[in-house]
Amino acid sequence: MDSVLRAKSEDAKFGVYFIGTTPPRDGVPLEKVEEVANKLVARLDKIDFDGLIVYDIQDESSRTDVTRPFPFNKTFEPCHYSQMLGYKTKKPVITYKSVASRDESEFNQWLDNSWQLYGVRDIVLVGSPSSKGQQKLSLNAAYQAQLNHRHNYYVGGVTIAERHAKKGDEHLRLIEKDKQGCEYFISQAVYDAPATIDMLSSYARECRAQNIRPKRMVLTFTPCGSESTMDFMNWLGISIPESTRWRILESSNPLAESIKVCRNNLNQIIEAVMPLNIPLGLNIESLTNRKEEIDASIRLYKLLKATLDMALAERELNSIDS
Repeated sequence: MDSVLRAKSEDAKFGVYFIGTTPPRDGVPLEKVEEVANKLVARLDKIDFDGLIVYDIQDESSRTDVTRPFPFNKTFEPCHYSQMLGYKTKKPVITYKSVASRDESEFNQWLDNSWQLYGVRDIVLVGSPSSKGQQKLSLNAAYQAQLNHRHNYYVGGVTIAERHAKKGDEHLRLIEKDKQGCEYFISQAVYDAPATIDMLSSYARECRAQNIRPKRMVLTFTPCGSESTMDFMNWLGISIPESTRWRILESSNPLAESIKVCRNNLNQIIEAVMPLNIPLGLNIESLTNRKEEIDASIRLYKLLKATLDMALAERELNSIDS
């Protein structure tokens, strides 16, 4: 069976909406993994979503000299967790795959196993976090191997507005990944709306120049309820303007304030990007396993989905009126 998400995502008039999650720690008994999955599914019971995203967490210590705020722990096999969540929710699941630690033969074996054993159809390929880390397979080589593979995966890539702010070429990376088989992109968590707007505007201009149809951009948002979460976001490379940092941390309710910030950022992006005809989607995640932040991510999801749905409905109405 082919990807359900590919067909769902084709129509640019509609948004696509995801909940992002990380598998439990490696070594946790299977019954505990089931318990964690059941708790997540219970939280999702009353919201309307198109699918989930399961991350493949890497040790990114080679990317920076700054000490990681939270210790790195290997996780339960992402493909297995995706299979579990897909079975429990009856929704498609996008599975991230870090490709640097396997050579091409091992990666091809992973493509076979994930399709046949775990029923994975939708993937996002991720390269090494830095040039300093060990790299058996480059991201470009992984894209090529996937193109040559017998299974018809729905393949996505990661996009990072902060990289565009520094180097000014993220839009060209997106075009190149498109040519390598990427059919959609998922952003790093957005806390700097102008950086995301600059990147998407550059991408839209380049698509017009090359007569390319823009691919769907799934924008990631996450709540932040504490200084330690904020520090972790900074360590991950998420750009947070100083004014935004203190607006959240000095609030009497940082979690609620961060949700307001995220809604404001999405509204700015919608206003600037909607006329560019880039298909949009949302991915809402919690970066910690704190109950209050996980619960806040569900509230954030409801608010942002309603915001984007309204903007898309208004655009469709305006097109009819004109």
